[in-house]
Amino acid sequence: MSKTQGIEIRHARSCASRSGGRCGCTKTYQASVWSKRENKRIRKTFSTLAGAKAWRSDAYGAVRRGQMRSPVTVTLREEAEDWLRNAAAGLIRKRGGGVYKPSVLRSYETSLRLRVLPKLGAARLSEIQSVDVQDFVGEMEAQGLDPSTIRNTVMPLRAIYRRAASPTRQRVAVNPTMGIELPSVEGRRDKIVAPKTAAAMLAALPEGDRALWATALYAGLRRGELMALRIEDIDFGTGVIRVERSWDMQAGPVEPKSRAGRRTVPIAAVLREQLIAHRLRLGRSDGLVFGRTAERPFEPGSVAARARKAWAEFDQGGSHRDAARRSAYVRQPDDRGRRERQGTVHVHGALQHHGDP
Repeated sequence: MSKTQGIEIRHARSCASRSGGRCGCTKTYQASVWSKRENKRIRKTFSTLAGAKAWRSDAYGAVRRGQMRSPVTVTLREEAEDWLRNAAAGLIRKRGGGVYKPSVLRSYETSLRLRVLPKLGAARLSEIQSVDVQDFVGEMEAQGLDPSTIRNTVMPLRAIYRRAASPTRQRVAVNPTMGIELPSVEGRRDKIVAPKTAAAMLAALPEGDRALWATALYAGLRRGELMALRIEDIDFGTGVIRVERSWDMQAGPVEPKSRAGRRTVPIAAVLREQLIAHRLRLGRSDGLVFGRTAERPFEPGSVAARARKAWAEFDQGGSHRDAARRSAYVRQPDDRGRRERQGTVHVHGALQHHGDP
């Protein structure tokens, strides 16, 4: 075997050249560069000398810039399993330092299992490049997947590579998910509901559901926050609702989605009336505000079905059903006379997600 300028010519084991004879095999060319940072040599084999020279020239500069390191043997599938296990244990945190919610981890696991790993799971973690991820995005677009689904599919991949490229892990030199072009998500247009219309919509609901929807409408609490809201979280003395937790359909009470999720919300006068009436009907001083019991939260599907039925009977013309089908906002004056947008309510499809009651 001979070696020239960091490129080694490799012959088959049975080649006569190994014993001084004439070569009769198909030669390959192994190029290599030295990584001082890792104190090891990085190698790659090519079928042509030109390919080996081109790679070595590029690799030499990449190693010096810290953009290349020796490949790891772990696959994306193995790294993904390790990431999910450690994230569930709270050992991997979000960028802001908070733990991942169980619902987020279930969403990540589903995206990885159904779409990411079947396509890229067998590849080594260090072999996947930006072009591979971009091609994967293009394939999902060609399949007609919704832009939000594509973005949600890429999110766990980004989280995995963010950790792999971190200074404490250093499994890859470059994060291949950086700079990926994703399809834009077109948001729904919000419907502004007049206060009189909102009051009429609430009045059409069953009496036991009015305070729940009023809290979503006037205070802007999300579904999980409404499910986890406790009687002690409502302070009629100071006129505020303290949002301190959310509810996961499998894990139960959890921390809010983000630091901003932990907040204090003023109680509008119209909402105060609904909450006081609801509290009197409950007949208890602690536990869940809107639960089936003090410990068991309401069932979102049942609440949604009752609302659909009530609003369908309330307005056969469809204007209020249309208002509820999309994001409905209500403008109400607060105690200082300012007009503020108090919250949102989604009745149909959004009830199956994390946004509303």
